[in-house]
Amino acid sequence: MTSDASTQIEFRSDVTVELVRASAQDADVVFAARVSTVGEASVDDVDADAERSTGLIRYLMRERHGSPFEHNSMTFFVQAPIFVWREHMRHRIASYNEESGRYRELRPVFYVPDRDRAIVQAGKPGAYEFHQGSPEQYDLIESAVRESCDVAYAQYQRMLDAGVAREVARMVLPVTIYSSAYVTMNARSLMNFLSLRRKSEGSTYPSYPQREIEMVAEEYEEHFARLMPITHEAFVAAGRVAP
Repeated sequence: MTSDASTQIEFRSDVTVELVRASAQDADVVFAARVSTVGEASVDDVDADAERSTGLIRYLMRERHGSPFEHNSMTFFVQAPIFVWREHMRHRIASYNEESGRYRELRPVFYVPDRDRAIVQAGKPGAYEFHQGSPEQYDLIESAVRESCDVAYAQYQRMLDAGVAREVARMVLPVTIYSSAYVTMNARSLMNFLSLRRKSEGSTYPSYPQREIEMVAEEYEEHFARLMPITHEAFVAAGRVAP
């Protein structure tokens, strides 16, 4: 079966992360930390030059004094396939508002990995390695994903056209369909996410994330490094261990 809407179906191999709003700078760490020693005088550090306090930020990171890294906020608008969201929302240290398949008709946008994505799994649980596949394997993935998504979306439309509620009709849709959400977190929460969802040399505790959620983490980290460069540098220098 082929959907009447098949010409409208879109296949993507990316995720998007847009920084919507941020109140996050290195000085936020400084004034939050200094209240413990100077009390009300720490207000003078709200707009301080954080470059002069690089050593303090590095110390806090190294010794894992985490709470000063919580007094900031970053809100992102993220588009990713649902199987990525299921992993993302295991991080209960962020706030989420996701689009709802109960209240709107879901757009026919689906994820299919590109041919740079390693697809052959080897190794043991917790320490898998992934390798490039053969042309035949990539052909199989692409055809299987496209055919199954086309059929699933056609059945979704068929039920909607018959008057079936959106919350019921959506049951046939695969986890490759894209969803969007606002994600809000502070720097401490973000560093926890990055420590688990990026495979990076120099990490004290190596992580083996699924590639698609690592793509989200890579974009988060670019924004984080730009907004709070001293904090980010200290995070990397400390072995990417969240404080």
